[in-house]
Amino acid sequence: MNSLNVKKGDRVIVLTGKDKGKKGTVISASPKTETVTVEGVNVITKHVKPRGAQSPGGIQKEPGNIHVSNVQIVCPECGKPTRVAHAISEGKKTRVCKHCGASLDKAGKASAKKEKKSAKKAASDEAVTEEAPAKKTARRSAKKADKE
Repeated sequence: MNSLNVKKGDRVIVLTGKDKGKKGTVISASPKTETVTVEGVNVITKHVKPRGAQSPGGIQKEPGNIHVSNVQIVCPECGKPTRVAHAISEGKKTRVCKHCGASLDKAGKASAKKEKKSAKKAASDEAVTEEAPAKKTARRSAKKADKE
């Protein structure tokens, strides 16, 4: 399986094709087919059959796939289209801008969110262990005894 230098959520610019020069956000990336779907770029028209009352048919427009070689990441720091370099920081391999050296990964934000979630989970686990209700299994056995 191939790995891509472009990930979901990256801001990219289209290098070739009918949408050359357009910028957009990556909606999805498929390493197997080496394609990405960019918001507002390569918009295709689909004719959809009605599939019941909840999903009426009609003509729908949605973004199509673009080969990953036809897009280039735009650095969030310097704003220039850039190739991706790799560097090791904090023991992890990260993507870095070739121009300014800024990180293209949102690892700092993601790790902060994970820490907050783990703190909330630990707090909720403590509250659950303190206020655990007693099990109500005695009722069933009492009902069975009454029937006999």
